[in-house]
Amino acid sequence: MANKPLAKALQTISGIPITPFRKSDGSIDWNHYKETVDRIVDNGIDVIVPCGNTSEFYALSLEEAKEEVRRTVEYVHGRALVVAGIGYATSTAIELGNDAKAAGADAVMIHMPIHPYVTAGGVYAYFREIIEALDFPSLVYFKDPEISDQVLVDLAPLENLVGVKYAINNLPRFAKVVRSVPEEHQIAWICGTAEKWAPFFWHAGAKGFTSGLVNLLPEKAIEMLEALRNNDNDAVWRIWEDIVPFEDLRAKYNQGNNVVVIKEAMEMLRQNAGVTRAPVNELSNEDKQLVTELLSSWKLLQPTKG
Repeated sequence: MANKPLAKALQTISGIPITPFRKSDGSIDWNHYKETVDRIVDNGIDVIVPCGNTSEFYALSLEEAKEEVRRTVEYVHGRALVVAGIGYATSTAIELGNDAKAAGADAVMIHMPIHPYVTAGGVYAYFREIIEALDFPSLVYFKDPEISDQVLVDLAPLENLVGVKYAINNLPRFAKVVRSVPEEHQIAWICGTAEKWAPFFWHAGAKGFTSGLVNLLPEKAIEMLEALRNNDNDAVWRIWEDIVPFEDLRAKYNQGNNVVVIKEAMEMLRQNAGVTRAPVNELSNEDKQLVTELLSSWKLLQPTKG
């Protein structure tokens, strides 16, 4: 189980960087991407996940996805673990995984299949084939509530499976699967629905969580992690109350606001997030006003002069 010790290092915040697209032509602005990566890592985030959903992974070409991973490894330069998001068809995911491995990533995160017709057995075969073909530390991104958690139980003994990013907000279900996997398999259980759900998942067994908030306010995510680790419930719920309105806004329109709220907030803070790509469109004026109010409540925006 040579790869299993990595699981311990994954029990932390997994920061998912945005991909800044230029408004002029939609291309990736790599200088501004480097600014984002540096801000996340310089502020103490120990795991960074390029090509995650907040990175608009499915809006990237395969060559762009490969380059994003390569550049992330270069920019991070050993200061944090790099977990590269991979996905699409099995063969494509393996291609992306091998490229990430060659680029120097520390692990891969396998996105859930996007095929419209899936079964538990098919999902198990998909994950297993990729994990075994790569022979590289791998995490599974599990988010389809229609697929049985038995898939995770059956995958757990694989030597190269080091973590599960669990993104189904069903706490009894999550607690049950955690307790169904023997501790000897050394799986890092990660709350895949960010700070809003992190305190609940923490007590069910997820000692880490994903974060898009780290793009603009990494210190707030770190405060949450430290409060959870210190069992400081007063601090946990104070921080939670600060963050929930932001996460609720991201969750609007069946999560359609997920990325664009972050980018809008970053732009308001002059952090060069760029625009989104289709099928994500610009934030409505009403929601832009809500972002302004939230940033003002966090004292991040200077008062406007009349």
